[in-house]
Amino acid sequence: MPDTSFSSDASAQQTLTLPAPAKLNRMLHIVGRRDDGYHELQTLFQFLDHGDDIHLRLRQDGEITLTDRLEGVPREANLLWRAADLLKRETGCALGADLGVTKRLPMGGGLGGGSSDAASVLVGLNHLWGLGLTTRRLAELGLTLGADVPVFVHGQAAWAEGVGERLVAVALDTPWFVVVHPGVAVSTPAVFTAPELTRDTPAITMARALKGGASSWRNDCEDTVRQAYAEVARALDWLNARAPSILTGTGACVFARLESEAEAVQLLDDVRCQQPTWHAFKALGLNRSPLLDALPA
Repeated sequence: MPDTSFSSDASAQQTLTLPAPAKLNRMLHIVGRRDDGYHELQTLFQFLDHGDDIHLRLRQDGEITLTDRLEGVPREANLLWRAADLLKRETGCALGADLGVTKRLPMGGGLGGGSSDAASVLVGLNHLWGLGLTTRRLAELGLTLGADVPVFVHGQAAWAEGVGERLVAVALDTPWFVVVHPGVAVSTPAVFTAPELTRDTPAITMARALKGGASSWRNDCEDTVRQAYAEVARALDWLNARAPSILTGTGACVFARLESEAEAVQLLDDVRCQQPTWHAFKALGLNRSPLLDALPA
């Protein structure tokens, strides 16, 4: 992964709005379980041109405040606040910030919304506070907040191993997707502790995974989630009857891969007409995160 720096003279910069894009797991294999309970994964991450927006305002008094509270999420559990507090403690920065979010991504949907929000806070405050930390250091800090945060900090589509933190940049196909949230909450801990979850998929090389292509990719969590969440199973069956579709992460979101925007528009219209209780959107797959291009020069 590139090890770029976002240092700058931020004295004239007071506010910043940055994208926090969604991600998809184009494939997800579980190849083992560690002694600490975490699972060894092999996955392909890709970004979407759809996500949250993070709003940052510089404070001189050193305080970190949330201008938008997420219902049912206390401040100390909010990933925006945790990312800012971590960066402040690690660097000893005397500045503070007001943190806000325009939330578009469903919580717990497998789209990495919270992790992406945290990454955009780390990257944005590194710039706004003029800290000059490298991307590598920001990713190391991000890993303490969540396994998916580093890929959002680096901002490149990636092959990932370990718990998802060992990253190699890749170039994937960039089709259109229709993403559906069927309106249920999936518990990630429950999926990963389920006795029926497959944990012994043979490890493969990145080259073999990429050579196989999208038609061979799968998500090892899908069968477990199907059994536990009937509405997710119904969404997968409904989408698969129309286009190749799989689960992302541990869900609850599922996505269909389309060859053109016109096909994505038609499928999205069908979802909204025939399944009005589902939340759905269309998006283009990206190999470069829009976060990388959003910072002022």
